[in-house]
Amino acid sequence: MSNQNFRSILTGSFSTPCADNPTVAMIEAAYRHAGLDARYINCDVKAGNLAAAVRGAVAMEWVGFNCSLPHKVAVIEYLDELAEAARIIGAVNCVAIRDGRLVGNNTDGKGFLASLREVIDPAGKKVFLLGAGGAARAIAVELGLADVAHITVVNRDPAKAETIAALVRDNTKSDATARPWVGNARVPEGTDIVINATSVGLGDADAMVEVDPDTLAKGQVVADVIPNPPMTRFLREARQRGCTPLDGLGMLVNQGVIGVELWLGATLDAGVMKQTLRDIFGASDAG
Repeated sequence: MSNQNFRSILTGSFSTPCADNPTVAMIEAAYRHAGLDARYINCDVKAGNLAAAVRGAVAMEWVGFNCSLPHKVAVIEYLDELAEAARIIGAVNCVAIRDGRLVGNNTDGKGFLASLREVIDPAGKKVFLLGAGGAARAIAVELGLADVAHITVVNRDPAKAETIAALVRDNTKSDATARPWVGNARVPEGTDIVINATSVGLGDADAMVEVDPDTLAKGQVVADVIPNPPMTRFLREARQRGCTPLDGLGMLVNQGVIGVELWLGATLDAGVMKQTLRDIFGASDAG
């Protein structure tokens, strides 16, 4: 029995507040399914303790960690290296630790892109992006790196939209323009992909993002970053009009898959992760 190994591989998350983040349940279920002796530890790390937490992860030989609000920008000063997308976005939510070196990545947009690619190849497509927060920024950069033709970034504060559009134009081969969000946004003709990257609909199945649903066209891919409830009102309206709905559950699951690939070089079962989240969210209408 002397060859038994009682040491688990350590991964986890640094954020505050952290109690409502279901990522730990999703990833640990997938670790168990894969037969990996690995743990994902959900840590409440206050802003003033971030440096100590990062040093602690290195000291305890964690292989990597996620960082969520409020640490996505602050963590950068403690890292040795940034992946391309993270550098352009200016935010990190996933850190891999190799030989004591900390490499920062951003899987927000990558998770969305992996989900999107299951229904459409974004290269050469026209995108209508609602919102200009962190999720919109990450998604816009990844779409730019994936060679979409054009992104229209729509936001109440047009300056924030222009910042993201400029980021895409300056760092990728794709074109992007900003547009102010006035009243109900109208989706321009010829749009291939419509994305809600705002928080409207989170935890509220009846909340509708301010878009004129009659400007959605049959055959468009309409995506929402909201994982809970997965089938938001925006997606239900899109489905009724013959669009292909893409829920935020896939984005969340793929972020987890990509993060673990960066840490362990192992690909987890996305189906197990998705089912775990569905059970937690009690998602009955998720089809």
